[in-house]
Order: sequence, then structure tokens, then C-alpha cells
Amino acid sequence: MKAVITVIGKDMVGILAKISTVCAEKGINVIEVTQSILQDMFAMIMIVDISAATVPISELSDEFDTLGEKLGLKIHVMHEDVFNSMHRI
Repeated sequence: MKAVITVIGKDMVGILAKISTVCAEKGINVIEVTQSILQDMFAMIMIVDISAATVPISELSDEFDTLGEKLGLKIHVMHEDVFNSMHRI
């Protein structure tokens, strides 16, 4: 199973490290990452494998919401099935 994590906010040192650390602590493998910095705005999309996750995706989403508020970022987690359903014609 996979999920999509998106991060948007003001650029600062350590965003990727903080998100990756949470994933590692929860048994989530980062498969692919793309990130861009547009002027001073940071944007990242991660594809992660949640097959071996130690927490349900709802708990992961709550933890990222809390981290996002602390860092001034919007961090969103979406299960692959939901993502695919949203983009199906």
C-alpha cells in the first residue's frame, strides 16, 4: 500500500529531514520524493510505502497536522486509493 504526502509552506532548513524522520519512526518507507523551492516557498510530494506502518494513516495524518502547525507548513497525507479515485475520469 502506498500513500501520498504533500508539504507546502515557507522554505526553511530541515523540512525534508523532519518529514522523513516521522516516516522512519513509523515504519514508513519513502519511495520517491520531488521538491521545489519557488522564491521562498517550499513544495514537496512524497510517495511512501505504508505496508509496514506501525500506525494507521489517520494517526499519521494527525501527527503531520500537529507538526505542520508547529512549523507553519501544510502537510497532507492521502492513501493511494483515495488519490487514485480523485483523479479517475
